[in-house]
Amino acid sequence: MKRLVLMIVVLFGVAAYAQRGGAPAEPGQAPQGGGAGGGRGRGMSPEQQAALAAQTELEKNTPQIPYDAVSLPLMPAGHTIGETVGVALNSKKHLFVYTRSGNVGPARGAQAAELFEFDETGKFVKEWGPNAYGFSFAHTVRIDKDDNVWVTDEGSNMVMKFNPQGLVTLVLGRKDEAIDYMERFLEEGRKVDPVTLTGPGTGGGRGGSFGRPTDVAFDLQGDIFVADGYTNSRVAKFTKDGDFVKSIGTRGNAPGQFSTPHTIANDAKGNIYVGDRGNQRIQVFDPDFNPIRIISNVRAPWAMCITPPNAQGQQFLFSSDAGGKIYKEDLEGHLLGWFGTIGKKVGQFYWVHEVHCVSENELYTGEAQNWRVQKLTLKPAPRSTAAR
Repeated sequence: MKRLVLMIVVLFGVAAYAQRGGAPAEPGQAPQGGGAGGGRGRGMSPEQQAALAAQTELEKNTPQIPYDAVSLPLMPAGHTIGETVGVALNSKKHLFVYTRSGNVGPARGAQAAELFEFDETGKFVKEWGPNAYGFSFAHTVRIDKDDNVWVTDEGSNMVMKFNPQGLVTLVLGRKDEAIDYMERFLEEGRKVDPVTLTGPGTGGGRGGSFGRPTDVAFDLQGDIFVADGYTNSRVAKFTKDGDFVKSIGTRGNAPGQFSTPHTIANDAKGNIYVGDRGNQRIQVFDPDFNPIRIISNVRAPWAMCITPPNAQGQQFLFSSDAGGKIYKEDLEGHLLGWFGTIGKKVGQFYWVHEVHCVSENELYTGEAQNWRVQKLTLKPAPRSTAAR
């Protein structure tokens, strides 16, 4: 019996590792698992090679944005920062970090997730939801216009809303427990769990149940949009009270389909931007899931944020790729500039997993591989001699 249970756990681990794309990229190499299609370990298709060449040429002709970077010395009391997968600021400029730093249970297990708050000076304030039932394998944290704190947990298949006082006021999804797996595989004798199937056309999910969700966004009415995620390939919509409305997407590369919707954001009009990482694009929808546009000039979007409107009412989108680059776009999808290289030094990036936009010129990044938060200050591009 123990041997059978162990075999099931190992098989789930292998499947999860494969879905995440295998080994991380080395500096100077293209990240594995971040590209479109299924070419992991088998090289790129001619179409992928052509797309990569076009993107490389586009970047050569797009300004590089100069910037300063500071690695924040965050020291939560009695803890340490782990894989820094979630970063967000509230209206007081307090920083919230959702990090894979728990140490209870096996790797990627029971509590590989902790949520910390730091004040505007970087001083530790408190830990939110210690030992919360829904904290399993951290993915992202978002803060809405009312300073509610939302965490998306890939491991527990749950999205949790904390009010500003730290009380959990809404929960979406439910995590599987050991009894669920025992029932499926031991009592029912299943060989394959349908929720883990990943072929084309699968991954539609159902209702308010998630399959490794990744992120959350909102429209002007407070409706909730969940990117869902690794096992599923859809975006699910809920009312502000948590009632399921509808969803869009199955696994594939056609418009309205997704291959790992890994990040999601909303603009001031309530439009929803979905980082379709495996397809190397951002799909934009209105709140009713009517398509608006597809943005295909940001490589594989791992993390996105949209700036608040500036004095002219403009907003900008920033999207990070696993290869160390961060792209700046207008909301029509025009590439305005880019910056960054892969690496471990301050000012470099390695698997930026979430970006928070304070403004067009101030960003915060959380890196999974480098276990840190960096504050970035973007500077005006230097004037070229040709323009003088």
